[in-house]
Amino acid sequence: MSLPADMNLVFDWDEPKNKNEAAAMDDAANYVRAIYRGVDKRTSKDAAVSAYATGEGLHYAKTQIDSRVDGGWTATGTRRHYQATTRSAPNGNSVEIAFCVDSSKFYGKEVKTGKVLKSKPSIADFDYFKIVMVKFPTGEGLWQASKVFVETKAEKCR
Repeated sequence: MSLPADMNLVFDWDEPKNKNEAAAMDDAANYVRAIYRGVDKRTSKDAAVSAYATGEGLHYAKTQIDSRVDGGWTATGTRRHYQATTRSAPNGNSVEIAFCVDSSKFYGKEVKTGKVLKSKPSIADFDYFKIVMVKFPTGEGLWQASKVFVETKAEKCR
C-alpha cells in the first residue's frame, strides 16, 4: 500500500509467534496505513479502508480521514508505533492489538499551501491504541479492525 514519500509510518514491534496474532498485527498496521492513504488520496472511500476495517473500525477510519479532508490538510513526517502487545480471544476469531504511538515528528500539512503545521513536542504527541481485529469471514487470512479505542496524552507511551 503506497504512501507519499514524506509520510513515514514506522511499526517498531516484534512479530508474535502465534500465526493468527502475527497476521492480525500485520493487518492492524495495514489499517493504520489505509487511514493515511485515505488522507493522502482525499477520500474515506479508498478500497484499502474498506478492506482493513469493518463496523466501528470503519466508522473510526472514515471520521479520521474526513476530518482531515474537511480541514484541508494531510500529514507529513514520521509516526512511530511501538510497544505492541497482542491478546487473542479464546475462539481465535479476534485479536486485540495494543500499542503506543509517538506523533512528535508527524505534522499536519495544508493541502493548498504545503505549509507544515509544526507544534511543540508535548504529552499530546503520545497515544495508546487498542484495536480489536476480527478474522474476515471468507477465510482469506485477512483481519479487519472492528473496534478502536484511543487513550490520548498517554503518559505510559512517553
